[in-house]
This record gives sequence, structure tokens and C-alpha cells, in this order.
Amino acid sequence: MTASSGRLPLVSSKEIIRVLKRCGFDYAPKRGKGSHIALIKSDKEKESRLVIIPKKKVIPRGTLSILDQAGLSKTDFIYLL
Repeated sequence: MTASSGRLPLVSSKEIIRVLKRCGFDYAPKRGKGSHIALIKSDKEKESRLVIIPKKKVIPRGTLSILDQAGLSKTDFIYLL
């Protein structure tokens, strides 16, 4: 899939976590129990970003609003995959 197609690929929660960890996110303490995983990124100049990811083999494209929460563009996300 190319970044210019406008559609995000179907990805698993493990792939999303791998990309977010590359971007500086880490597991949030005392969060993300059960069927969800919580990742957090703290910046000194900006507020912390908390992202909640459902544990699934295939994340629906609509759920990929996670990218907005993480501050990532579609193009950046696809590149980091």
C-alpha cells in the first residue's frame, strides 16, 4: 500500500504499538488492563499524550483515530510500519 492512496492498511494492535514505541511512546503505568493497552508519551514542552489501543489481530480503520491522538499523520504511520 502506498501513502498516496489515502486509505490506511489493516494492522494489528502489535503493529500499532511497535510504531508508537518508535515514536517515543511507552507503556502507561497502572493503565491498559484487560482488552486494551495504554501507551503514553511525555514531552517537556507539550502535554502528555495518552493513547488507548484495543488488543485485536485486526484494528478497524475507523479505530485508527488513534493516530490523531498520538499526533501522527497517515503518511508518517505508513512510513513507520
